Parts: sequence; structure tokens; C-alpha cells
Amino acid sequence: MPRAFKSIKDKLSLKPIIHIVGTNGKGSTGRFLAQLIENLGFSVGHYTSPHIFKFNERFYLNGHDASDDELENAHEILQNLLNDEFKNSLSYFEYATFLAAVLFKNCDYVIFEAGMGAQFDATNVFEKRLSLFTPIGLDHTDMLGKNIEEISYTKLISMDKMAILNDSMNEISVSIAKDIAVKKGTNLKFAKDVLDSKDIEDIKKYGVKFSLANFQISNLSLSTAALKSLNLKPKFDGLKRLNLVGRIQKITPNLTIDVGHNELAAQNILKEFDGKKVVLIYNAFLDKDYKAVLKTLKPIIKRVEIYTYKSTQRKLATEFLEDMLLKEGIEFTKFKKLHENQNYLLFGSFMLVEEFLRRELGKENLC
Repeated sequence: MPRAFKSIKDKLSLKPIIHIVGTNGKGSTGRFLAQLIENLGFSVGHYTSPHIFKFNERFYLNGHDASDDELENAHEILQNLLNDEFKNSLSYFEYATFLAAVLFKNCDYVIFEAGMGAQFDATNVFEKRLSLFTPIGLDHTDMLGKNIEEISYTKLISMDKMAILNDSMNEISVSIAKDIAVKKGTNLKFAKDVLDSKDIEDIKKYGVKFSLANFQISNLSLSTAALKSLNLKPKFDGLKRLNLVGRIQKITPNLTIDVGHNELAAQNILKEFDGKKVVLIYNAFLDKDYKAVLKTLKPIIKRVEIYTYKSTQRKLATEFLEDMLLKEGIEFTKFKKLHENQNYLLFGSFMLVEEFLRRELGKENLC
């Protein structure tokens, strides 16, 4: 990716990016920021991943997902820029990242969300105007590090000259962030350091209006702090509901979906459903820490309904889930159908959510 970028850098007119890094909340933080910028009348592009239904969802451009025609045009431009070596060697994510750079070249503001990690992520090659860090937890330990210290370093080392931390960042990550900031000469702040009393009140009112979960209010706070750090004044009048699907989203009266798929996301869900019981529709890839997720969610689980689907690239943990649930004394069964008199939480990977919504509800989008 760095070599490919160097080969076409002078032909891209992309402005310095706002780079979003973390374990959970990157998508929501980026989209809140994009909508805040749009609400001020500026053009903005938001590159996020992965997608639920369609590849286009990764490229949000001025209020809509990029159309097939816009993507095809960007692809043709990129094919003319890249030499044969890079056309054939870039990964799926690397190529998509370059597509975003082409699509957003005329935008006033550009937001890139790191795919995994940050230090070696494709998005880290671009010049940054601001680094934003959402809460960091254990995930992708086979790639990013075996503990929170190693994962934090891999993500936080990407900070540039100006960076803001989500107020919910864990203490270990905060300590590492401060050390890196000193070494790199970064102006590092928490979101709360940037916000004033009016900002906090406006965020609270918006949260009440759209029934935001507490962790989404924290994401919105980080986005608002980012906006102010860009020397823009937040405007909440006319700001619409978050238009990014799958983030603790109620799609029917008795079904809530969330694409969180790690222990940190489960901790957020636990807080939002505190005192309630739900039927958890769940499965996980075998390389994920499904034990930590289920142990975290146990206080709110009425029973688990294991959802199975065909996964060709990564093995599902179905039979291991059953053993673990037996040991934990959690009631479980195979999913058969939704019942109107039950409250359900569909929680897991983007692929799980996509498979369920397509097969069980016949949905191709959630707009």
C-alpha cells in the first residue's frame, strides 16, 4: 500500500484526512461527524467498513452511499492511475481505500475509518489533519497483539500532530496514548476538554430526541469535539438521526440489531439492556472470543438462539457455543423463527446480521 500510494500520490488531490481508529464506535463516530459537517453546508466523504448488504455502503458521499455509476467511474480513474503491478497485487481493502480517495477528491472534508489496527492499515498512508480514537479493546488478537497494551500501541502509534480520545477510553490505552503523544509532539486531548456546556447540553438533547444509547452519546461527543477542532461551530438544529445501520438499531418493535462482535461491544450492550431480559440471536466465528461475549451478556440473556448459516471462508463456532452455554448454565436452542411475544437482540458480525436480515426478514437494505 505505501508503495502504491507513492506511485500515484501526485495524481490524487485528496485533502488531508480525518482518521478514525479504535475497536468499537469508529463507524458511528465517523458518520456523526459527516452529518455534522453536512449540516453546516460542506461537502464530505466518509469511508467506513465493512458493509452489511452492499459494497456501496462503504462510501458515503454528501448524504448518500456512492452509486454504482460513481463507483464504476472511480474504478476507471484508478485503473488508469495504477501500474500493472499494483492493479494485480493490492488487497480488496487496499483497493477500496484508493477508490474512496478518488471518490472524495473534491470534498471539503474527508473521513477515513481504519479497517483493522492502524499502524499498518491502508488508511494510514494518507496525510492527516486530525486523528480520532474510539474506545480500544481486545479484538483481532491474532493480528494486532495478544493483550490490550500491544493492541493499543498498534492503533495509537498512528496519531499525527493533533488527536482526540473518546472520553470512555480505558486507562491503559490512555497512558500509552500520552507516552506516544509526547514522543511525537502530538497535541492530545479528550473530547471533554474541547466541549463547552452548550455543546454538552445540545448533545444531551439530541440523545433524548433520538433515544441514543450511552455509548452513542459518547461517540457523538467525540465527533462534536472533532468538529470544533476543525474550527467549525456545531449546529444541532436540523441534524437528522444517525443514518448508519446496525448500531443498536430497533428494526421491528421486538427486534434490535447490533453489529458489535467483541467483548467491548458486549459491555456496551449490557449497560443499555440493564434490568431487562432478551432472547439473544447469536453465532460467532471460531477465531472470535465468543466465551467473553456470552459471559458478559449473561445477566440479560433469557436464552440464546443459535443462528447457523453457510460460511465458506471462516469456520463458525456453533458446536463450541453449545458446549460453552451448557457449562455456563445458559438456556439455548437453534433459531427457528421470531415470535411476536418475545424481545430479541441480534448481536454479532456484519455477516451474521446480513444473513439473518436477508433470509429471515427478506431485507436487502434498512433505509
